Amino acid sequence: MNTATKLSGFALGLTAVFGAAYGVGQVAGPVAPAAEARHDATGGGHAATGEAGHGSQPDGAAQLPGGLLVSDRGYTLRPVAAPAGQFAFQVTGPDGDPVTAYDVAHDKRMHLIVARRDLSGFRHVHPEMAPDGTWRVDSPLGGPGVWRAFADFTPTGGEALTLGVDVTVPGALIERPLPAPATSTTVDGYTVTLAGAPQPGRTAELTLTVSRDGVPVTDLEPYLGAYGHLVALRQGDLAYLHVHPDGEPGDGRTRPGPDVRFLAEVPSAGSYRLYLDFKHGGTVRTAEFTVVAGNPAAAGAPTATTTPSAPAATSAPAATSSPTADAGHGAPGHGHS
Repeated sequence: MNTATKLSGFALGLTAVFGAAYGVGQVAGPVAPAAEARHDATGGGHAATGEAGHGSQPDGAAQLPGGLLVSDRGYTLRPVAAPAGQFAFQVTGPDGDPVTAYDVAHDKRMHLIVARRDLSGFRHVHPEMAPDGTWRVDSPLGGPGVWRAFADFTPTGGEALTLGVDVTVPGALIERPLPAPATSTTVDGYTVTLAGAPQPGRTAELTLTVSRDGVPVTDLEPYLGAYGHLVALRQGDLAYLHVHPDGEPGDGRTRPGPDVRFLAEVPSAGSYRLYLDFKHGGTVRTAEFTVVAGNPAAAGAPTATTTPSAPAATSAPAATSSPTADAGHGAPGHGHS
């Protein structure tokens, strides 16, 4: 990416307003204290997952989903200046210094997920950390718009955290409506079918079944220690859930497809975008779905639109692939590394 980015320190709220163009800027925006951020952040309910959830909160913040805070439990996500084409950040700890010790979770010490606020773009990448605690990666921001960057990590000696910060990429953008709810999608000749529906405030089973050319795929490959990774983002504030399957490779009971089973709890009624990463034939692919939990109208939550998507200046297809597990997708908006 050759354009500069303007970084702000907190969520934009329930909706993001996209202008015809964004001004070029610098890293900016005050960092709100955790207590203050909790007061201002939107959303409720605990972002629970099946076995090990990311974005969990302590008792005092049990009603807040992950990813809505830039600062929590003494840890703060701070983007830092980086050369063109790179994205860099630090996580500072309770002592104010950059954190340099992280536990490995799902084969990595840091998971960076970015999504454009209209949910038309998504990337899951894994930065490398310098000795000073600065994480760097080729920029995962695929085009103009306001993006939410989620740092999903576990500091050594601490609890799993998901912190979020907004990133603005300048340029013209046509906002894309959320695709209509669906139970099936295709990517690179693979069909992924969803069975089950999320239920606000309680655990629901979601089973995603992978087939290729009508034949069930029974030899999915482990990716980051699992046969599939599922990220859910709530439309509007982008409340974040990073869910992993019920079982793992080598546990004696989990089969490598065609079914990948998840247990997940969404925090509220509303529309969600699901992103399933799975690996087959040495390639990681992402399948996307829109789902509706509960009765969004009754809860006052945003609903999914059935209006056909308007073409965006730099928007990507709904699902893309990467040539290897650690390479980015060729199309903007989706990727793994």
